[in-house]
Amino acid sequence: MLRRCFAVVVMVMISLSATSAWAHPGGVDDRGGHTNRKTGEYHCHREGCDARAQVERATREAEREGRAFVERYDRKLYKHWSDVDGDCMNTRHEMLQSASRIPVKLSPNGCYVSKGEWFDPFSGQTFTRASDLDVDHIIPLAWAHAHGAFAWTAAQREQFANDPENLLVVDDGLNQAKGKKGPSEWLPPRQAYRCEYLGLWQKMLNKYSLTMAPKEKRVFTMQLAACQ
Repeated sequence: MLRRCFAVVVMVMISLSATSAWAHPGGVDDRGGHTNRKTGEYHCHREGCDARAQVERATREAEREGRAFVERYDRKLYKHWSDVDGDCMNTRHEMLQSASRIPVKLSPNGCYVSKGEWFDPFSGQTFTRASDLDVDHIIPLAWAHAHGAFAWTAAQREQFANDPENLLVVDDGLNQAKGKKGPSEWLPPRQAYRCEYLGLWQKMLNKYSLTMAPKEKRVFTMQLAACQ
């Protein structure tokens, strides 16, 4: 009997401890969290709460930038690199082959480019190893997603991700530095190429009907005007 009573007491104590770990004065809101009155920080205490909070933050950010809120970007939504013509060479290696100044060296099966000679318009440098290069999306996939591509079909996204007109062979470090930035946040360090780069952005914006936020548009318009 004593052992049974002791077990019941222990179970009650564990239950109360778990409850106290989640309970807070004033309870939680309909999202499953609450704001700390002293620090102003928001804390989540129910499953799914953080996701809802992120959606609200993203919505407020979109409103400040004058654009519609879009679903979270996932690179997997944009299928690349595709073998469009079925010759075993995907879009990345097709670009490496076509952009090389000399005949490229291929893998034994002819599917991959390993060496060639490439001029990087971002830096003005010349490269001979394919491993030192990235194939850059002029309009980054994540940027496009936030400016209209979120509403596209899977086929439209794949077309955009593999469109040679939206691709450049560039230094991998500079491509990583660019990331998902638009021209208001990043331009090639080689100034002689900047106006051509802006022109490519304009061409792709028009081709895919992508819309800049008002602040981005103002900066972009001034950038283009400076190139006239």
